[in-house]
Amino acid sequence: MLSRTASSLYWLGRYVERTDFIARLVEATVRLDVLSPRPAGEAAWASALAVTETDTAFAETGRSITQAHVARFLTLDTSHPGSMVRSIDMARNNARAVRTALTKEAWTGINRAWLIFDHRTSPGAQGAMATLNLVEAVKAETRGFEGAVHRMLRNQTTWFIRLGQAIERADNTARLLDVKYHILLPEGERVGGVVDRDQWTTILQTVSAVTAYRWLYSEGLRPANVIDLLIARTELPRSLAASVEEAVEILNLLAKRTGLHGEADRMARARQQRLQRLRSGDVIAQGLHQFLQGFIAENDQLHMAVGRQFKFT
Repeated sequence: MLSRTASSLYWLGRYVERTDFIARLVEATVRLDVLSPRPAGEAAWASALAVTETDTAFAETGRSITQAHVARFLTLDTSHPGSMVRSIDMARNNARAVRTALTKEAWTGINRAWLIFDHRTSPGAQGAMATLNLVEAVKAETRGFEGAVHRMLRNQTTWFIRLGQAIERADNTARLLDVKYHILLPEGERVGGVVDRDQWTTILQTVSAVTAYRWLYSEGLRPANVIDLLIARTELPRSLAASVEEAVEILNLLAKRTGLHGEADRMARARQQRLQRLRSGDVIAQGLHQFLQGFIAENDQLHMAVGRQFKFT
């Protein structure tokens, strides 16, 4: 396989996963805004900008941090690369470059997601319900693409897409969990109170893990258990541990098929071994935010190692 083809497949996986993450993040923040009294709602939207690293770009617009302004900025705004519309556009561009390697169903999923944004990029605010309808439609199409990929031949095409998805998903889950670090409880609200529990529940809803949490933990909602689930439990597909495990698995498959084995494989295995020894209680004691920031940086290093190993253009 040509390196530029592998690169397009890898980035296709990343951009689709990123589109889905932004949709889930916006959905979660809308719900947090509804649940939380002011100024917590404003803090929730500020945190959404922080974890997507679009806070500087948004500040340059001169707009106030409100649901209407930030939701549109993260969904329909074409002026910066951190929006859903720009992410799905990049996904479609990469899909077009490797169109013959994709099945009809996979291409249709990408194209339908892209068409959702047709005629929706005009200036102006949109309400919470319109935002939720938009992100739900996008999530449905990205799920359709993911299902199509899993029904494709198990070869380099699907492995490079899935590798991109796994690395992007690890980054996204770490950033999503870090949302809670950025969101401050309203004055007078206590840790473990109603608002605090609503915030943790919303994070579980974002990764479709409410039912999984109830199956795995019997003592009710506890922040330590949510952290344990999203970091260490491989049973949850969107956990850090599951994403790390999948990256190692796919790199092994690619090594057997292509003969390319090197820096990325070693980094991925070393990260997996460290995470297997990790205890979520130690993470909390030593600082969740610091751990997540370190994980995000390490994930980016793995991404760059993948590019060097497979000679992405």
